[in-house]
Amino acid sequence: MAGRSNFTDEEWSRVLQSVTLAGIAITAASPSGLWGLIKESFAAGSVLAHARTDAGTCALAKAVIDDLQTSEGRARARQGIEVRAGDEAETIQARAVAALGEVGALVDARAAADAPAFKAWLRGISQRVAEAAKEGGFLGFGGVQVDEAEQKALADISAALKLA
Repeated sequence: MAGRSNFTDEEWSRVLQSVTLAGIAITAASPSGLWGLIKESFAAGSVLAHARTDAGTCALAKAVIDDLQTSEGRARARQGIEVRAGDEAETIQARAVAALGEVGALVDARAAADAPAFKAWLRGISQRVAEAAKEGGFLGFGGVQVDEAEQKALADISAALKLA
């Protein structure tokens, strides 16, 4: 059973950060305004809440969720994520996808049995965030559930995690 003990402290922080990065990669790919941002943030949180009680969730994901329930875990998850004022959305998205790829390789090396399920779980977080708010349209009318930029970001995330 994979968990925190499989990783060094620095590595574990990166694994914790991956949950947030899975959402950031999508949000940066296609910023959807204030309401879209709120919906996308709630989508990531709802995935965590559901996964905590889902019997099918892998042990590594459950260990991450348990740690994110603590103030120390949340602080560790935030501390390494860099979004600077003036950063272009493309830069933020590219950094997030690259970091997800690094975490994917780390999980492959340190928790091989849980790696496929954990990486699919991260990809699932990205998918839920992408589907949380319609893109385009006006005042909630029209638009598409997942636009081309988000579809590309999902493909990039899958490739970085070596899922596709």
